[in-house]
Amino acid sequence: MTNYTSLLKDYDLKVTPQRVAIVEELYINGHMNIDDLYKKLLAKFPSISLATIYKNINAMVEKVFLSEVKIPNTKSVYELVKEEHAHMVCSSCGYIEDVIVNSSNVLEEAAVKSNFKIESADIVLSGLCPKCSK
Repeated sequence: MTNYTSLLKDYDLKVTPQRVAIVEELYINGHMNIDDLYKKLLAKFPSISLATIYKNINAMVEKVFLSEVKIPNTKSVYELVKEEHAHMVCSSCGYIEDVIVNSSNVLEEAAVKSNFKIESADIVLSGLCPKCSK
């Protein structure tokens, strides 16, 4: 079992029951949008507000403990920060899967062609997951 309290402390984040629950849900589910996270947390904390969840998510994103994944035509999802990866998104059912990739060649080529100094990149690829392609 993962020690969520230690994880939060490692990022200089105040440990609260709500934050521990947010981290636990994201650890179990991988990627979640705020609405789904809110529904899950209401079962544990009936008086929790949507504003509290936004406030905590924003604090964890600022500390680079969580990352926001912006997926075209849908709500952003959040995940625990991990090694560089791309997101595979099923265009039929919405399933999201992480795929470890080395994007350095693409980023270097884009920087050369555009003269941009690239600071970050999020790669989201869409298609049909194995279930939906059957």
